[in-house]
Amino acid sequence: MQPQGPIRRELLTWDDVEKLMDVLMPQFRNAGGFDTMLIITRGGIVPGGMLAEALDIRRVLTAAVRFPEIGAEPLAAWPEYLQFPEDRLLQDRRVLIVDDVWGSGRTSTSVSGRVEVSGGIPATCVLHFNPYRSLFNDTKPDFYGAVTDAWIVYPWEVDRGTDYIEVGPVPTN
Repeated sequence: MQPQGPIRRELLTWDDVEKLMDVLMPQFRNAGGFDTMLIITRGGIVPGGMLAEALDIRRVLTAAVRFPEIGAEPLAAWPEYLQFPEDRLLQDRRVLIVDDVWGSGRTSTSVSGRVEVSGGIPATCVLHFNPYRSLFNDTKPDFYGAVTDAWIVYPWEVDRGTDYIEVGPVPTN
């Protein structure tokens, strides 16, 4: 159920991100380890790098996905993979898919599905899970640092201080 009223924004500090990492790390203890990390660009680059270092994952790949808007039905678009690893790099590997946030869930679920088709064993990980925006009632990330209803602004998205944060409308998809 979508919260009512204007979307709340939350500006995170690097300390906040470190705390989210501290929440995530124990979740991986019983996960059995991962052979490969697949970072979703651009949002997953920073948390993916931090997790790759913390989990000692050396096989790090990237995926770039976009969902082109189709007329009045922007959520009906099929994913367009601008960049995706070859199947041989994913086949028979446990793949940790990392992004910053699970909003609608379209990106993480589409990448997870493509990893499965490639013969890999996917697991999804995000810093923030927003169940209120998710299009998938029965699906959520395998690992997440926090649940939120806010539009999250990460410290790597703000490089000139809070005075320069864009305060326009929050995107809907």
